[in-house]
Amino acid sequence: MPEKFNILAASLLFNGLPQEQIEKISAITISKSYRKGETIFFEGDPGIGFYMVSQGQVKIFKTSFDGKEQILHIFGPGEPFGEVPVFHGNPFPANAMALSNCETLFFPRTEFVDLITAHPSLALNMLAVLALRLRRFTTQVENLSLKEVPGRLASHLLYLMEEQARTDQVTLDIPKGQLASLLGTSSETLSRIFSKMSEEGLIRVKGKTIVILDRDRLKMR
Repeated sequence: MPEKFNILAASLLFNGLPQEQIEKISAITISKSYRKGETIFFEGDPGIGFYMVSQGQVKIFKTSFDGKEQILHIFGPGEPFGEVPVFHGNPFPANAMALSNCETLFFPRTEFVDLITAHPSLALNMLAVLALRLRRFTTQVENLSLKEVPGRLASHLLYLMEEQARTDQVTLDIPKGQLASLLGTSSETLSRIFSKMSEEGLIRVKGKTIVILDRDRLKMR
C-alpha cells in the first residue's frame, strides 16, 4: 500500500489530491506485471478499466491490414493509459504492449467511476491530463501529415529537450526501431537521417545520447 500510495501521489493524474482520496484510489487498484513484448490489451477489448505505469514503459499502437505498426504513444512511470473508455465504456481504440518488463496499476472502471462521483476533483485532474494528451496527439498528427521524416525527427528531438529539461542533448528513451514506428518511417530511413543530420553538423549521436549542436537550424527542419 505505501508503494502504491507514493506512485499515485507523484503522478500527474492524482498530484495534489488529499491523502484520504489517494488512499481510497489506492485501495481499488490492482497491481499487474507484464513481460517485455507482452500484450496488455488489444484494440477492441472491453474497456473495463484503465492502467498506470509504475515501472517500465508501455507503447500504444495500431496495426494496419498489411501489418504495418504505427505507435501512437509511449508511456513511462506515473503515466496513465487506456483511460478514455472509463468515461463511455467503449472498447479500447488501440493496442497496448509492454516495451520492457513492467509493473502497472489497474483501475477497475466501475469502482473508479464511483470514486469520481463522490469526489469531483478527480474528474478535473483527469480532464487536465486528457487535455495535455490531446495537445501532444495533435502535434503528432500534424508532424506525420505535414512534415517529411527529417522534420518529424527534429520535432521529436526538440520535444525531448523540453521534456528532459535540457539545452544541449537528449537521451532517447526508446529503441531506435520503436522511434521509427513512432515517427511513421522505417529503421533504415531513420538511420540515414541521423547520419545526414550528423554530417550537416546539427547533431552528434553517442548511442542513446543525441547531442544538439545547432538548435536553431534543427528547428528549421
